[in-house]
Amino acid sequence: MEVKKEVWLRGEKDPHLAAELQPAADALLQAGEELEALLKDFPDAWLWDRPAGVAAVGFHLKHIAGVLDRLLSYAEGNMLAPEQLEYLENEVAAGEATVNELLQQVHGAIERCIARYRQFSSAALAASRSVGRAGLPSTVIGLCFHAAEHTMRHTGQLLVTVKMLQNQ
Repeated sequence: MEVKKEVWLRGEKDPHLAAELQPAADALLQAGEELEALLKDFPDAWLWDRPAGVAAVGFHLKHIAGVLDRLLSYAEGNMLAPEQLEYLENEVAAGEATVNELLQQVHGAIERCIARYRQFSSAALAASRSVGRAGLPSTVIGLCFHAAEHTMRHTGQLLVTVKMLQNQ
């Protein structure tokens, strides 16, 4: 069986994406693939379990989808809309969604994030942006890379939670 190369090693590049953002897009696509493989046959009943008090798998999935939308809003120079703030407040709440439904939300968020990356030219990446109500300083490229880095951080945390649940 041939081992699938990681996204960044496949040589596939998005011609509509600023070259500086390709590594961030690759990381997002890699996270999506890893989540899909990791959660294959994962029981819906475990979605909101918190072994040793760690964050639930359901939270991580909801958070990844929400944070991608929020960070790209900031990168686009926008403040968060009331719907985004409401989603943020509800990320920790268990809902009726299944593992597959939450995975589809994550995949959709990744696709939309990369589509939003395409709107930024190389020249626009250094533009200053404010984050949150406090107006913390960042840049377009900083927010785009943080979106990818943050997604991978939660993917890793989710991986550990899944392993803990499978071994209890």
